[in-house]
Amino acid sequence: MKLVIYVLIKVDLLQTLLARLAENKISGATIIDSSGMGRELADADEFSIFGSLRTLFYNNNRLTKTLLFVAKDEQVKVITEIIESVVGKLEGHDSGIIFSVNVEDVKGYKEYVK
Repeated sequence: MKLVIYVLIKVDLLQTLLARLAENKISGATIIDSSGMGRELADADEFSIFGSLRTLFYNNNRLTKTLLFVAKDEQVKVITEIIESVVGKLEGHDSGIIFSVNVEDVKGYKEYVK
């Protein structure tokens, strides 16, 4: 089993992403409101000229969404492909980041049921 963590920057795509995941029998994600380090630093510096310029050039959305999935190993690739089909290639600007880590002793995991 894996813990898959994805930070979604384009939060307006959240519902589309969740629908596509559900269509592919991926469910059970926990969604957490989050914010990036660069955004927080810009906010701390917002009254300086550099902070003001930074907010012009960077995504003005303060809030991101962090999705957490406990998934079977073979689902990680599927999840990544779905995410990229919705937000674009993850190498692109403002596409977010995804990574996974091994998890052990999972209890409460449920298969997708519709």
